Amino acid sequence: MYTAVKVAHVAAVALSFALFGLRGIWMMVDSPNLGRRWVRVVPHVNDTLLLAAGVWLAFELRLSPATPWLAAKLVALLVYIGLGMLALRPGRTKPVRVAAWLAALAVFGYIVAVAMSRKTLLA
Repeated sequence: MYTAVKVAHVAAVALSFALFGLRGIWMMVDSPNLGRRWVRVVPHVNDTLLLAAGVWLAFELRLSPATPWLAAKLVALLVYIGLGMLALRPGRTKPVRVAAWLAALAVFGYIVAVAMSRKTLLA
């Protein structure tokens, strides 16, 4: 069961990255696709499954949120969510939104690097 949940988690990570990347590109070109219902719903469903699988894996591995690398991922996840909201919600200038999108992509990369190395990369 562990392997199946880990595969689902990694697949959800890949889909999350692809959807966020696509929505960022659509934001930059002012695509009407951003207003489609599935574009507003599917990423949230996928990210919920991603988080649920992550929690399951942490529980299965008996990891505490205080585990340094996991704590770094959780803090970075909050930063990623905040930057993503800034990037994809209207109301800011396009340069601010693009900068937030690029910063969010960098934070996403940090989260993946920490997950793969189990090191915070800052210590």
